[in-house]
Amino acid sequence: MQPEKKSIQSQWFETSRGRYVLTWEQRQFDSAVEDVFGFNAVQAGLPEIDFLRESRIPLKVRAGLDRGCNLKTEPTQLPLASQSIDLIALPHVLESSAQPHQILREAERVLMPEGSVVVSGFNPLSLWGARGALPWRREEYPWRARFIGLLRLKDWLALLGFELTGGRFGCYAPPFSQSRWLERCAFMEMAGDRWWPICGGVYVVRAIKRNPGMRLVTPAWRDKRQAKKALAPVTQRENGLHVEKRRHH
Repeated sequence: MQPEKKSIQSQWFETSRGRYVLTWEQRQFDSAVEDVFGFNAVQAGLPEIDFLRESRIPLKVRAGLDRGCNLKTEPTQLPLASQSIDLIALPHVLESSAQPHQILREAERVLMPEGSVVVSGFNPLSLWGARGALPWRREEYPWRARFIGLLRLKDWLALLGFELTGGRFGCYAPPFSQSRWLERCAFMEMAGDRWWPICGGVYVVRAIKRNPGMRLVTPAWRDKRQAKKALAPVTQRENGLHVEKRRHH
């Protein structure tokens, strides 16, 4: 029996571009999941990368059809009981599926009231999104995927009863294929976060499933590590999504 091959998506995250994105994203997932409590957590997508490594939840399952999944299933039809999961991580799952709405509906179904979902995706309003407009790049990952704008994702989540509680853009450097050029553009991370925060190449957001008439008091989501930024609170302006910056005293 031949061993299962890594997915194209997983292989891409081993490239220079992929490692650049992954390094930033894992810091955001670490912040997003470390203060979510409960008993059961699910990661759908990219099973060879542990996006729940900082979660304190005891039972963690990786769902999907790729190598490394211990629950073989499509994310559109999870074989899990309704309201049985406390945390779901969806790293780049929605944009890679032809049914992103159904994946979110399944997430809403299986999550407990006040359960959390953490989603990452590529931002179409960025240099990474602009590169996907080139016809000769559309067959290459990640540009073969259907990038989903954060405002659209926020609308989808709101329709399902989710409240967006944190979000952050990152990876402002152009999508160079060589690591030395990505390193030379490191200055763009601080500048982008300050001057054009909605133009990062990728985003990570967290949302909580709200039930009408029910509000639980939960611990504040904080980043206790000085070297790591937590996802910032998200507010909405008329002209788009604004990511507030956390002040340090």
